Amino acid sequence: MNPGIGGLHPYPFEKLAALKTGAKPPAALSHIALSIGEPKHPTPAFITEEVMTHLHQLSAYPATRGLLQLRQTIAGWLCNRFQLDAGSLDPEAHILPLNGTREGLFAFAQAMVNAGESSLVLMPNPFYQIYEGAALLAGAEPRYLNCEESHALVPDFDAVDAETWRQCSILYLCSPGNPSGAVIDIATLQQLIRLSHEHDFIIASDECYSEIYFDETHPPAGLLQAAAQMGESSYKNCVVFHSLSKRSNAPGLRSGFIAGDSAVIKTFYRYRTYHGCAMPLHHQAASIRAWSDEQHVTENRRLYTEKFDAVLSILDGVLDVARPDAGFYLWAKTPPAYNDTSFARKLFAQQNLTVLPGSYLSRTTDAGNPGANRIRMALVAPLEDCIEAAQRIKTCVESA
Repeated sequence: MNPGIGGLHPYPFEKLAALKTGAKPPAALSHIALSIGEPKHPTPAFITEEVMTHLHQLSAYPATRGLLQLRQTIAGWLCNRFQLDAGSLDPEAHILPLNGTREGLFAFAQAMVNAGESSLVLMPNPFYQIYEGAALLAGAEPRYLNCEESHALVPDFDAVDAETWRQCSILYLCSPGNPSGAVIDIATLQQLIRLSHEHDFIIASDECYSEIYFDETHPPAGLLQAAAQMGESSYKNCVVFHSLSKRSNAPGLRSGFIAGDSAVIKTFYRYRTYHGCAMPLHHQAASIRAWSDEQHVTENRRLYTEKFDAVLSILDGVLDVARPDAGFYLWAKTPPAYNDTSFARKLFAQQNLTVLPGSYLSRTTDAGNPGANRIRMALVAPLEDCIEAAQRIKTCVESA
């Protein structure tokens, strides 16, 4: 048995189910879930129709590398979205389709970590638990970089010592962040690229929330964009992960991609030919349409902005919470009388409302647990449910 399996922590939602055991919320209140980051806006009809139109291709094996048209479409989208020079991404060398970012982020560590060495995989803390599990099962040691309010909820990379960078195999980034929504700026990304060249590690940037933001004139920056602006047109040591799950409200399509350093992509492609993870052809056809259309993405942002405006208006003066840079989460502090788990349990027991305790998304380090006394709320439910949830939180806090 892989010894890393023994080090895997229970998934946050397993802990949440245990926390809610024995609590009996009022039957008169319908349940509202703000715990899981699963988009609930309708999937655009043209995506569904494209899947159905190409179901006849079920009779053919898809190729690991995917359709050239899909990779060309992704390259065009990346160049347009992140201001890359046209032609700077070769669809034959720089891009691979993924069945969603989750499987790609996990598989990447299995291919890139040298388990025979004393390897570290660095990640933000709090974090998407796939990073940690990927590191453990690849035979590496996870190293957690706390995201504190004093540092704008992104890691203080200046505090990382040279020996840690030397042992680093992969640095996972998440920008916009889950759960904070914090965005890493161009200057910091370029600092990390220079460190990756000096110490020879790979930056794996999870950018799956990059298309949900509130200012149409200032979209979040990306890792490839930072590399291009510093003249690093080969994208050495840089790869990004993107998905249609959040951007296009299509989590069931399981469609994403990895793009960046051609040498890294070549190695990962070789791994994936054994992995057996080619994207179905009807999913590829739908993905081509989705990456080619921005109108539905703009509308998606409008819907989230409407929900943030309404919820934050209700919670003003009730919880210590602010609009994030991007993404669809609120990363709120709990009232002084509660920790994150007790407040989450009370919201469920008293208001039939489920949120996720922040400590379930983070690990305790020498500097403490940056998720303690916070809750994550995913504003994915319909607008009226988000408004009702905010009103229930206000009732709960004010009745304490």
